[in-house]
Amino acid sequence: MLLGDITLCNKIVVVTGGGSGIHLAFSKLAQAEGAKVIIADLKLSEDLKGFDNDIVFQQCDVSRWSELENLIHVSITEFGDVPDIFVAGAGVFEPDWSNFWDDQEDEQYKSVQINISHPIKLTRIAIRALRSKGKKGVVLIMGSIAGYSAHFASPLYSATKHALVGFTRSMGPLEEICGVKIVAICPGIVRTPLWTANPAFVERYGYSDALAISAEDVAKSELKLIKEGRYNGGTILEISLFGERVIPEWGIRPPGSDSAESMKGAEVPKEVIERAVKPILDILDKESNL
Repeated sequence: MLLGDITLCNKIVVVTGGGSGIHLAFSKLAQAEGAKVIIADLKLSEDLKGFDNDIVFQQCDVSRWSELENLIHVSITEFGDVPDIFVAGAGVFEPDWSNFWDDQEDEQYKSVQINISHPIKLTRIAIRALRSKGKKGVVLIMGSIAGYSAHFASPLYSATKHALVGFTRSMGPLEEICGVKIVAICPGIVRTPLWTANPAFVERYGYSDALAISAEDVAKSELKLIKEGRYNGGTILEISLFGERVIPEWGIRPPGSDSAESMKGAEVPKEVIERAVKPILDILDKESNL
């Protein structure tokens, strides 16, 4: 029961994290292809004038399962059916209010709820909704190159993305069983408000426009991953400055490593690594005096 190639025309698409960045770009591209889109986010970075009624905004805290479940009701109310395509795009990058090294939360890491529990629960909601209507569909999960590499300065983020890669691979057989394709996109550095609107992040992590790809580039790869039948369930598609590649289950090589020439200028300078790690060393020094 493989999906094969599909079109977005007249499909209903729900997109968490669609209020800005990559998934606002994706929402616009999907609408341009004839889809009806529900943007689920805490807020919108711009208004939706000019999109008629093909895009609607639903305020949603993705850490609350009841609000994820409500997206099915919104879809039926606004567009008359359950969504065909679910994009779990919301996520956070080691924010100061929920991170590993400066752990100020009392009970749990909210960033884990957002980055892991939300896409996994949305996938379960999607499967149930699609099965109830006898529909086939796609769930696209927002991963990251950090999902198969090590990041000492942001270990919680890396761990959550590792989890999503493992989850997506594990769901691979579902497409053949019942026509629900689960896939993940794994970008490298992307030019989004996470970086461009956060000077502290730029300074600490050494963000460089020269190493970044655009939100639109990622959104186009997401569309391809959803629409093209050559990408079966369980596919992990990477997009970076070096282009696209499907990530194998074993023996993953670094991006761009097939060409020494292409790697020039992509190395992370020593001073950038030191700057990223310094706040962690400061915390560890303080803890040694307890």
